[in-house]
Amino acid sequence: MKKIGFLSFGHWSPAQGSQTRSASDALLQSIDLAVAAEELGADGAYFRVHHFARQLASPFPLLAAVGARTSRIEIGTGVIDMRYENPLYMAEDAGAADLIAEGRLQLGISRGSPEQVIDGWRHFGYGAAGNETGAETGNGTEDENGADMARRHAEVFLKVLEGVGFAQPNPRPMFPNPPGLLRLEPHSEGLRERIWWGASTNATSVWAAKLGMHLQSSTLKTDESGEPFHIQQARQIRAYRAAWAEAGHGRDARVSVSRSIFALVDDRDRAYFGRERQSRDQIGHIDPNTRSIFGRSYAAKPDRLVEELAGDEAIAEADTLLITVPNQLGVDYNAHVIEAILTHVAPALGWR
Repeated sequence: MKKIGFLSFGHWSPAQGSQTRSASDALLQSIDLAVAAEELGADGAYFRVHHFARQLASPFPLLAAVGARTSRIEIGTGVIDMRYENPLYMAEDAGAADLIAEGRLQLGISRGSPEQVIDGWRHFGYGAAGNETGAETGNGTEDENGADMARRHAEVFLKVLEGVGFAQPNPRPMFPNPPGLLRLEPHSEGLRERIWWGASTNATSVWAAKLGMHLQSSTLKTDESGEPFHIQQARQIRAYRAAWAEAGHGRDARVSVSRSIFALVDDRDRAYFGRERQSRDQIGHIDPNTRSIFGRSYAAKPDRLVEELAGDEAIAEADTLLITVPNQLGVDYNAHVIEAILTHVAPALGWR
């Protein structure tokens, strides 16, 4: 058995052919797709977060809304860019959304990806020493880079999610306080154990395992060996699981991978994605210093798709598969994409 969900970037554009023409469309359609996915029997609704872009941004209002409209499906992110986050404020938002969803949040966090703007997090008040607020978030250093800051914010976030008091209470408060140091509220018990880290390197996945975070690995990875994408990703997952076992957390690790997968079962599928049948891994540079490998898409008739997916070593290693959806094609078509995988592909692979 394998958990199967969708991952939406929440793109919107008034361009010709787009059925998601505004930010309002992207948000409302995201809620509707989560409801539809739950009705179809999918296991997760996950959303990407980007800033300064015509995509989904601040995730917690959306996660709370999905939580209020659904009852079973996991609700998550893939991923929240921690360079932009105040970890204390984020812990309050996350706690509230998780309580609304009755403990179904699965929050993916990470350093984030290349952006639409230059050092966008600086516009949010983060960066060099003296440019952040609050001792609890920790001030950066002059030579700290965005990745280091993201990891530092993540560690603070994980700490406050434990629910341990740290703030000295006012001796003359407006309202009565419980005894001892005060923690952030609302606190959602168990959320700390449902935090995932999106890792593009083997080393970062090992770091995440040591901190007790689950692993998200996407269709993009740092090219560390020159091998095919799925083999490199499988090696990453094995390194992560070994580090988790060594850390002795006393609970099971979870790993998700994301893929673009389309079962070509009708004329719409063939028109939209028939050309993807020739898809191959691609090599590129997401920044001047990082050689990356981009995983192929899968598009074929169901029987052929089953054969191809059976050979993907990383999918075999993961317990959760997130299907990236073309959200601008509308809720109905995206529900069809999910249903086709659940109906025509997953049972033959033993995922259902």
